[in-house]
Amino acid sequence: MQFKGLDKHSCNGENLVNLWKPISLLFALNVVDALVTVVWVQNGWAEEGNLVMASLLDVGVAPFLAIKLGMGVVACAVLLYGSDNRLAKIGVRLGLAAYSLAIVSHVLTGFAVSGYLS
Repeated sequence: MQFKGLDKHSCNGENLVNLWKPISLLFALNVVDALVTVVWVQNGWAEEGNLVMASLLDVGVAPFLAIKLGMGVVACAVLLYGSDNRLAKIGVRLGLAAYSLAIVSHVLTGFAVSGYLS
């Protein structure tokens, strides 16, 4: 097998530009999810669903945020690096869908805590 190099379209930055906004949105949703989770858990309104992250949150807010946001940074960097690959585009869409559901869950939790969903 011989490496034939990259085609002229793969290094032009077009795909990087196309994925920059969705990946930025993905990281923003990660930040919102982390902060809202901390508020809900510390006030006793909800529990962290991920057992690993829940035990990390028991250690403290700073380690929880560092790991949660650090994983977000790494995931976004990998997606940006691989933005020429179709798999990166699929990954961004799946990530946005998952975080969108998490945000909807947070909103519904907020309504329930406020008494609007009783």
